[in-house]
Amino acid sequence: MLFSDAVGQINEPNILIDVPDNWGQGRATFGGLVAALVFQAMKLQAGEGKPIRNLAINFIGPVEPGPLSIGTDLLREGKAVSVVEGRGIQDGQVKVLVTGAFGSARESVINAEGASMPQAKMPEECQVLPFIKGVTPDFTEHFLFQYAYGGLPFSGIRSREMGGWISYREAMPAITEAEILGLVDAWPPATLPWVDKPVPASTLTWTIQFVHPAPRIEVLEKCLYQAYVETAGDGYGYTHSKLWNSKGELIALSQQTVTVFA
Repeated sequence: MLFSDAVGQINEPNILIDVPDNWGQGRATFGGLVAALVFQAMKLQAGEGKPIRNLAINFIGPVEPGPLSIGTDLLREGKAVSVVEGRGIQDGQVKVLVTGAFGSARESVINAEGASMPQAKMPEECQVLPFIKGVTPDFTEHFLFQYAYGGLPFSGIRSREMGGWISYREAMPAITEAEILGLVDAWPPATLPWVDKPVPASTLTWTIQFVHPAPRIEVLEKCLYQAYVETAGDGYGYTHSKLWNSKGELIALSQQTVTVFA
């Protein structure tokens, strides 16, 4: 099932859907898809005219393939801003909890351009992360990763920067905020290149901000992702990242708290 097909199941703010089985990440489903499913329901709850500005995502437990109950609540509806909570529930337990701020545009004297795209090697000059069934997570089969910064996971390269070019491998109707969640979260934690052997790791919390007016991303367009390790210790890492389209326009800013069992 395509990413867009999975998200396309969401046609009301409170709904029971099926999580596809070809988006695995160890024993769990790819977090970017899980977040996108809940977000899509929250978007319907927020209504028209208020684009998403910020999402705060807490991954509480692994979401497995199969039935997932998604519930949303409108916590506050103001003239310009609405705050919506979304939950993904399996086996009677909340597995993911998301809070979103949706806000309409307003006149402002403050106008600061987003960060410029950094220098990077051309995609054809970059190292490709291969998909190896049974070794790399199943969901990575749907993405093309071309590393421009740092090292591959478990390479033992202790660079604070990690990232490169990314795109979906399959054509979809459009790239919306839901698909952007997939592009940003597809990358492994920026701390994983620091270890020299495979170890478990996961995202604990994730906050992402979307730039508006939203720059356009073509369906198979290669976007540049750059992550930076702020600090790490005690089995936790704190990273921030940015995503630009191929024209150099900033798309989203992201911050993650990751756990690494090493």
